[in-house]
Amino acid sequence: MEQAAPQEAAGDQREIVSFRVAGQDFCIDIRYVREIRGWSPTTVLPHAPDYVVGLMNLRGNVIPVIDLSLRLGLGRSEPSQRHVIVITNDGRGTVGLLVDSVSDIMSVPCDELKQPPDVATSHAPAFLEGVFTVDEKLIRVLDLAKAVPSNRAVEE
Repeated sequence: MEQAAPQEAAGDQREIVSFRVAGQDFCIDIRYVREIRGWSPTTVLPHAPDYVVGLMNLRGNVIPVIDLSLRLGLGRSEPSQRHVIVITNDGRGTVGLLVDSVSDIMSVPCDELKQPPDVATSHAPAFLEGVFTVDEKLIRVLDLAKAVPSNRAVEE
């Protein structure tokens, strides 16, 4: 079941966590972020989609870790100590997102969310809810329901 995008009245603020993936700025709604962890090696999951880096043990729970760069069509990440795993849960299950770094936690006006241009140069536009402009920089808002499959889909 897909989670609906947050609906706020005009003038409301939206809390987001921004991060970098393959030199690009993205963000997700802060209510989906459970924690942010440094990179640690994962356990390979045989026959998983190529964007699944592996599994990690999070306080007794086994969760998949997704290479967000590869998932968005921006190339494979080579995980290192500088990478970060953003632990998310949008109601469909807990998933880790491998990103280059977390940039900021900020409030942005909901009415400033713009629709992304309709271009088919990569998979990323299909996974976007919209874009915000913050300090002359475009930050793409990920639609987690589209970008991140549920745990069941990852494990099949």
